[in-house]
Amino acid sequence: MERILIVNLNWRGDVLFSTPFIRALREAYPESFLATLLVRRCAPIVENSPHLDEVIIFDEDKNHKGLMGKLRLIRLLRAKHFDTVFLLHRSFTRTLICWLSGIPERIGYYTKKRARLLTKSIMPSKDEPHRIEYFLDIARSCGIKAENSGYDFFVSREDKDYIKELLHEEKLLKESDFLVVINPGGNWDLKRWPKENFSQLADRLIKECDAKVIITGAQDDLKLAQDIKAGMKNSPLILCGRTSLGQLAALMARVNLVISNDSGPMHIALSQKANVVCLFGPTSSKITGPCGNGNYTVLQKDIGCQVPCYELNCPDNRCMKAIGVDEVFQAVEKIKNG
Repeated sequence: MERILIVNLNWRGDVLFSTPFIRALREAYPESFLATLLVRRCAPIVENSPHLDEVIIFDEDKNHKGLMGKLRLIRLLRAKHFDTVFLLHRSFTRTLICWLSGIPERIGYYTKKRARLLTKSIMPSKDEPHRIEYFLDIARSCGIKAENSGYDFFVSREDKDYIKELLHEEKLLKESDFLVVINPGGNWDLKRWPKENFSQLADRLIKECDAKVIITGAQDDLKLAQDIKAGMKNSPLILCGRTSLGQLAALMARVNLVISNDSGPMHIALSQKANVVCLFGPTSSKITGPCGNGNYTVLQKDIGCQVPCYELNCPDNRCMKAIGVDEVFQAVEKIKNG
């Protein structure tokens, strides 16, 4: 039995983008032992995947921190006797770890620094494709058929039951309820639609669509959610910090609509085939936008700036402000009535 390792990414959205690659490998090697290595915060995305036999945590903050920690990880990987590793992560350090772990076949994209450590070095496309296609091209370069770009997030029965009970407690289980999730966070501020806009939109959804509005996010997003609520005439349900990633996915699967900035939760919603209005500003929807799943609308304005833009000191965040409340509401109505 061939033993295959996939070295995964550090961000939740990217790990979701890797799931078509994982599925393609499982289809190509149905009898193999297939594992993935990734950081703890991303593990819930793949821990229930039927395509994986093992999820190995790269504990970069504790057990695998520093030189001694990396040696512990090398010993761990050596003991597992992998035959092949696919490096989705472009890190030199991770490539070196795999080389020192004695994995015979090491496959990944070419970089000048790590080329000698790879047994198969793949030249990336000059035209930057969507991240899903970027990963699938690694599989294709090895003769693996990879056509399905829809991404996976398998939700446990426990997480589904948790959300069912939570919605029951909040009296939101009626089939007639129009449930709308708004996800106002993002891993950097410039990707966030103005909170005042979310407040206005949520009030319109409640007044004109008779919607029940739920604000989601991590514990760190609680202040943002409270600010949005403070700017409203009505009261949304705030779930920031009250759901795990699996429970968030279970929630996204049950609601009627999700409105989200470009973020991991946006892609989690799409993995559950939810209806999603996706708000994009400085990031490229062609590279990290929705792909494959669900009924979605992407709203992004051309304001003359280069996209993607990583100007973290941008003084005015014009690209996100350019998306109007009316435009988002119209997108909601189109999905609701379509």
